[in-house]
Amino acid sequence: MPRPTTGGARKGSEARLVPIEASVAVSLVLGGVAGALAFSLTVGRARARRLARLTDRLAQAAGAAELVPIAYPDRGLNDSLNRLAHRIAAVEALASTDPLTRVANRQSALRTLAEEITRANRHERPLSVALIDIDHFKRVNDTHGHAAGDAVLRHVAGLLAANVRSTDTLGRYGGEEFVLVLPETDVDGALASAENLRRVIARGQLTHDKTAIGVTISVGVTGGVGASSREIDAMLREADSALYSAKAQGRDQVQPYRAFDDEAGVMRATIATAARTHAQELGRMAFDASNRHLLEALAERPGWAGGASELIADLAGDLARGMGLPDGDVQRIRTASLLHDLGKLAIPDEILSKPAPLTAREWRTVIEHPKIGQVVLEQAGGIRDAAAIVLHHHEWFDGRGYPYGLAGNEIPLGSRIVAIADAYEAMISDRPYKRAMSHREALAELRRQESVQFDPDLVRMFVELFGKGVQRRGRQADSARSVSHSA
Repeated sequence: MPRPTTGGARKGSEARLVPIEASVAVSLVLGGVAGALAFSLTVGRARARRLARLTDRLAQAAGAAELVPIAYPDRGLNDSLNRLAHRIAAVEALASTDPLTRVANRQSALRTLAEEITRANRHERPLSVALIDIDHFKRVNDTHGHAAGDAVLRHVAGLLAANVRSTDTLGRYGGEEFVLVLPETDVDGALASAENLRRVIARGQLTHDKTAIGVTISVGVTGGVGASSREIDAMLREADSALYSAKAQGRDQVQPYRAFDDEAGVMRATIATAARTHAQELGRMAFDASNRHLLEALAERPGWAGGASELIADLAGDLARGMGLPDGDVQRIRTASLLHDLGKLAIPDEILSKPAPLTAREWRTVIEHPKIGQVVLEQAGGIRDAAAIVLHHHEWFDGRGYPYGLAGNEIPLGSRIVAIADAYEAMISDRPYKRAMSHREALAELRRQESVQFDPDLVRMFVELFGKGVQRRGRQADSARSVSHSA
């Protein structure tokens, strides 16, 4: 199979031409046959057979990773044969290479994937595939122009090609997406390789027309061993599903494929159409009005209805600072803390303020609020970076939370921090159905939920920072604020 990223093809593979080059191939074959007949009549059959063996070497040389020079006693014929070998190699590369990025084109990469699936199934060997998407690529084109978009594509392709193994095949899947085939690699190994590529891209510096452009990627990974590799369509669907999950959870991350579990205790329902429409309207408003206006819109709402709590923001900011995070991350986490229940703006107040137990339908409405908050923030300009933190602030450390059932370090650090600050504020606040806890009782409950609901390292840091009490700051005295029904 050709390896256009190294300027030739893999050693030992056959030279292949896609149908678009068929006329070239036919011309070469017919020309070779006519030439062989004429040569046979001229110099005799013995030399013709010798040249036939030489042409076999010529074909092998054209398909080799490094073009092997042809050695023939006649210098003129030798030079002609070497030029022909280079032309064949060039036609082969043209047929299998994406002209912009210089990696394998879609047809070539998928042909390799099909062959590797066949081999993996036959010999019961591991095989993985990753789909890679450049984050916010449309924004690059819209902001900097299509020339900058092409520069980003070449930049990413070059970094990816330089950091994959020689046994892997990287190809442009279409648009801003790339496909990576990883033979002899299980899912864990593929995830590690994909995470390395993500970090390489994030660290890479791209300057176009004296403008620095930040680039990140999202990656979806799937794989199997032997017959579990199934077929090409199934693997691509799974990788695409994992990629969608990576983008839905905030981008700039790697996600494995997870099969849907009908028996799972955590609901994974999509947002209702009416709620999504409402959320998109709020998102457009937030984009136009910016952070300040959005916070003003929340200022008059109680905490259980989505109002911004400065106490939660202060606690989360101090905890993030205590973990040694840089100022930019601290500010993002603090912003997400203020807006973590923003999605409740799309939920009727009669549900949020209901003192009696919620019905199953009402509960399904309430647990949509992290996803609704994500929809709002993804369209809200400068606060878009807080979207992933908002989306996952109800995930549990043991994987039993919602909306995606992430566990441990799969949950963004900012979400884990906000979860603790949010829970503390809820526990020390009066609610329609329970009285507030004391500070000491709230700390004890946080400790009890270590490694269950909360990150144990963050709980220990929280207790270390606030063991003697919490100093309230800001103009709000919001001890009565709470999150309705622990939602």
